[in-house]
Amino acid sequence: MSYTEAEVSAARAAMNKYRVELDGEVAAALAVVGLSAERAHKEAEIRDDMIRVAHQSGASLRQLAEVSGLGRKTVTAIVEAGSAQH
Repeated sequence: MSYTEAEVSAARAAMNKYRVELDGEVAAALAVVGLSAERAHKEAEIRDDMIRVAHQSGASLRQLAEVSGLGRKTVTAIVEAGSAQH
């Protein structure tokens, strides 16, 4: 694999955001945790958007809870939050 200078620079900046001026294993672990948290947040946003789309398309709250692994109350809150935004 090869990366552009801009890609390498962006990756370094993202990692340094979480390193908190530490070096070594702790800094690397903090960077991984921070980047993983960012990714998990983005994935949750995508999941929530797709839950709303599926519900608007006719999927039941029960079906959505079952396939997402979330509780019905959580799915209901996600659907209702989308309704409040529009």
